[in-house]
Amino acid sequence: MNSMKFFKEYNREIGLVIALIFITVLFGSINPLYVSIGNITDIIDQTTIYGLMALGMTFIIIGGGIDLSVGSVLAFVGVIVANMLTAKIHPVICILAGIAIGFLVGSINGFFVAKMKLQPFVATLGSMSMLRGFAYVITKGFPIINLPSEYRKMVDGLVYGNIRASVIIFLLVAVICHIILKQTRFGNYVYAIGGNEESARLSGINVDRYKILIFALGVSTSALAAIVQVAKLGTGEASAGGGYELNAIAPVAIGGASMTGGRGGIIGTVLGALLFSGLKIGLIVIGVDPFWQYVATGAVIVIAAYGEKIQAQFSELRRRYAQSR
Repeated sequence: MNSMKFFKEYNREIGLVIALIFITVLFGSINPLYVSIGNITDIIDQTTIYGLMALGMTFIIIGGGIDLSVGSVLAFVGVIVANMLTAKIHPVICILAGIAIGFLVGSINGFFVAKMKLQPFVATLGSMSMLRGFAYVITKGFPIINLPSEYRKMVDGLVYGNIRASVIIFLLVAVICHIILKQTRFGNYVYAIGGNEESARLSGINVDRYKILIFALGVSTSALAAIVQVAKLGTGEASAGGGYELNAIAPVAIGGASMTGGRGGIIGTVLGALLFSGLKIGLIVIGVDPFWQYVATGAVIVIAAYGEKIQAQFSELRRRYAQSR
């Protein structure tokens, strides 16, 4: 691959790397604490939660959907896994059960969208409320504590230096998701359905089946994020993940995925998650009121979505110019 072709294919990712360098220099110059090992570790730790949720959301958004239930999935799966751990069930079984619950919830969301013909926004908005309610019913509003230390070490323990197991989990899942999206028939179908659902249907793709699978896979990574968060915090809480829907969507938008479907990638999402976490923590480090994070989150999503629209328009103009020559 020559340099021009590489730049054309990965121009969004290159732009994100430049943006990461820029905010690092900017925040670091304002407060050197930003570039300290401890703060960088905090950024990466925060990225694992947002990033895992965003990896699954990438599939859903590329497939032309949206899922607002992922924050509630974080709480729901978290309290179930925490309850199982306090009941002395083996940690591996708890982890597998949590992922399975996420897959089931995603399948139900996908069923409502594909078979019941509900808009993804409506279907997942209902799931968001119900799952949050179930989490409170299970816990009666009290946190679940005294989780076994072996579970916490397994999922979030230090592996080498300041690198935690959760970071390795995030990177492994990102690699797997990238391979699925770029190297498999399923990934091709995700792009096809998001690009033009009717054309995908006419070409012989079982759109309903793959929509269900897209949501199932998408929510499974949020369940994995819940497993990681329980290990990080040492508790399961029904209030966990409030507002995290935007935190899952923002890295996907920043990473270059089209919010109307058909375009996007895992590498962009990973870089977007790093940039998003770096921005949020940077605002805190330089003394900005934490409540401004909500403003920043919304602004980032709007700017990223508009940037993608402009980029798509330029791509269309280049295509028309090339055809006219």
